[in-house]
Amino acid sequence: MTDDRSVYQKLIDQHLAILASLQYESGLFAASKKGIGTGYDKAWIRDNFYECLAFEVVGDMDTVRKTYRAILDIFKKHELKIDYAISSKPVYTHQYIHPRYNPQTFDEYWEEWGNKQNDSIGCVLFKIGDLERRQEGIVIADDDDRRVVQKLVWYLSTLQYWNDPDSGMWEENQELHASSVGACLAGLKMINGVQGIEVPDTLIQKGEEVLHHLLPRESPGKFVDLALLSLIWPYNVVNAEERDRILENLEYHLVRDRGVIRYKGDRYYNKNEDGVSEEAEWTFGLSWLAIIYEKLGNGAKAHEYLEMAKNSVAKEGVPELYYSNSTAYNDNTPLGWSESLFIIALYEVNRKHLEVAA
Repeated sequence: MTDDRSVYQKLIDQHLAILASLQYESGLFAASKKGIGTGYDKAWIRDNFYECLAFEVVGDMDTVRKTYRAILDIFKKHELKIDYAISSKPVYTHQYIHPRYNPQTFDEYWEEWGNKQNDSIGCVLFKIGDLERRQEGIVIADDDDRRVVQKLVWYLSTLQYWNDPDSGMWEENQELHASSVGACLAGLKMINGVQGIEVPDTLIQKGEEVLHHLLPRESPGKFVDLALLSLIWPYNVVNAEERDRILENLEYHLVRDRGVIRYKGDRYYNKNEDGVSEEAEWTFGLSWLAIIYEKLGNGAKAHEYLEMAKNSVAKEGVPELYYSNSTAYNDNTPLGWSESLFIIALYEVNRKHLEVAA
């Protein structure tokens, strides 16, 4: 058992070091390695949420707090923009809170990139609420912080997030996405009750009604989507029947040897010139499934997906994706989000070994 712990801990430490190398002095994480030509040296709010989860699971709360302090500083820097969006629902995508920033100056990037991403606000509210419930003051330090967090709640209210098509987790065509509605719903439910933060009951009720109406679909145009896993973990906003349908549909339609395709017909890094078949295989989908099945108490399936995830690791780290049915991966390697979920899967599936001598 000690040998098992040593092997798992060494692997976790190795990937924690890779993930830590993506963090800037400001506290924000790049999506991939610094200076990469794909543009993934920028900081996405959503990616920072997922990248921090690994440090949280291993107990490094200093890193988590530093990142969320930086995110709050971003919102304070752009508070006038948030005020404007609260006063009148945005008409153009550039009027929405931006999903990605310069990790050193906190400035927005102006080019169009599917910038209407409501789930990025939901995930921040979710994690700040979660952290504050467990240790009050770990992120929200003063009234300035409470003010800007409250404004994020009013922002989602003005948007009518439950009926606001956005570009979603994959930053593509605007639709009403279950994963976005669910992220906002989870965020509002978690931040509700945190000292000094008010969330009207109607904001939660309307989100729940629409989410359960959409499910098990991701959107009117997508039957099943990798993003739906977020509703099971970390958000936990689906019932048992919805959860089982999501997993059944996803495993049947989307799981591949080196990853999980995002959805049928995904054109991003599609290997086929027609852009219809041969969708790219996203590595973090395997770790995500391992985490979910471990939390559901199905150790056999958790181990199965973890082994698949381990086989997807490249020499530089965990890639964003592999080209369909091949051993070739793209330049976004390591991807911080992939590293984080891989670390969490390693930790959760092997917790009994890791904690026995801790």
